[in-house]
Amino acid sequence: MSEVPGRIVATVGAVGLLRRLAGVHGALMMHQSGGCCDGSAPMCYPAGEFIVGDRDVLVGLLDLRLGAGEGASSLPDGVDAVPVWISGSQFEVWQHTQLVLDVVPGRGSGFSLEAPEGLRFLSRARAFTADEVVALAADPPLTGEQWEQGARPAPPAEPQVVTEAVEACPVPAARTRGGAAESTHVVGGLP
Repeated sequence: MSEVPGRIVATVGAVGLLRRLAGVHGALMMHQSGGCCDGSAPMCYPAGEFIVGDRDVLVGLLDLRLGAGEGASSLPDGVDAVPVWISGSQFEVWQHTQLVLDVVPGRGSGFSLEAPEGLRFLSRARAFTADEVVALAADPPLTGEQWEQGARPAPPAEPQVVTEAVEACPVPAARTRGGAAESTHVVGGLP
């Protein structure tokens, strides 16, 4: 059986932006939006500004400590910890994918802290392997109710930061069909 993979990783750019926002706003939290006004965007708020529901699921706790994301023996706290949440119903659909938090140029939502920065957070996804799905089944994520009761996840076993999104969700090489290139996979945001 494989080691339990993290349900979230972030690019260096996303972590850098989170550090900058934490320097201005203090402790942060994120919630993967399920649609409506903001589309399906990862939304960044000051910690406690967004009410986490009992059935919301903790995708992960991003560690903003420099160099601590690789096998850290302790969990981050305060401005170094960014809990990332998703609604329980949306998690049911996306539980077989690793969320890859990225940042790209553009205007984000007016509700998310990065909106005035000229950048926006973007969710990408990588499907877990069959072995990873089995490992994850033995380690269910925390719910908002469990978090409220004081439960916390174990420190991540794998690094949470990747240089670029393509490291976490690589785009396979194009193959040819009848002389024309055909893309086999396109990395995109969550619906």
